[in-house]
Amino acid sequence: MGDQAEKLRKLILNKRKNYENTQKYISNNTRVITVTSGKGGVGKTNFTINLALSFCKLGYKVAVLDADIGFANIDVMLDIMPKYTLIDVIYNNKDILDIIEDGPYGLKIIPGGSGLDDIMKLDIRQLNLLTNQLSKLEQYLDIIIIDTGAGVSNTVINFIRSSDDIILVITPEPTSLTDGYAMLKVINNYVKKNIVKIVVNRVKNQRESIEVFNKLNKASQKFLSLELDNIGYIYESKIVINSVKKQIPFILSEPKSNISRKIDSIAVDLINNKKVSTNGGLKGFLDNIKSLMN
Repeated sequence: MGDQAEKLRKLILNKRKNYENTQKYISNNTRVITVTSGKGGVGKTNFTINLALSFCKLGYKVAVLDADIGFANIDVMLDIMPKYTLIDVIYNNKDILDIIEDGPYGLKIIPGGSGLDDIMKLDIRQLNLLTNQLSKLEQYLDIIIIDTGAGVSNTVINFIRSSDDIILVITPEPTSLTDGYAMLKVINNYVKKNIVKIVVNRVKNQRESIEVFNKLNKASQKFLSLELDNIGYIYESKIVINSVKKQIPFILSEPKSNISRKIDSIAVDLINNKKVSTNGGLKGFLDNIKSLMN
């Protein structure tokens, strides 16, 4: 038992060292990752939660900003009932630290609120208030993951434009591929990112994930000026359905399952991945949001 504990300790230390090395490619300590999709129902939020928890298990301080307006369900999946949201920060003088909810492994949840779709309509005072509050998180967090709404909206586009990393979640379904490519076209035309990371969800095996990625990548190479980075795939599994019913993320309930190991592999890849289309971390994210709204 002692040997296993020592191996785990060394593994976490190595992951931490790898993360610190990755920071050479990021000009700020808090890395902002936006997870998006071309359509709903591809498992984007489930992926986001489990990825965040995988980062936490590796020893990083992580928060998830639930920006999936109208369908915000991170709190439901974690069996959390938030008292306040970012809307209370903007309109009701709540401090950002007062609205954060605690999740497993120290994960922090920042509830967006149903009014966050109007974030691009804030006046200068409200915008400064919000960004000043969010900037407080710099001293507490290594990573912020933004779970956006599915599809294209001004809010989603501007979150993507301002983040360090973009992760696009797709599935083998033809509609998901079509809508995923539509999202890539928007990113290519308006976001001006060079790299988009792809996760293929709900696949039967590795071969199917490669085939799906190659279809999307072939179209991107032919028509778009984007590099697609295949960072992993996740199996179709009943474990996911059961975890949603129980309101316990599968990386906690089934940590040794193939699906959990795939999430862990993606988390490690993101830590080690040098292909960071950085916007300057949290400070850069907030500065970009402000400039886009002025």
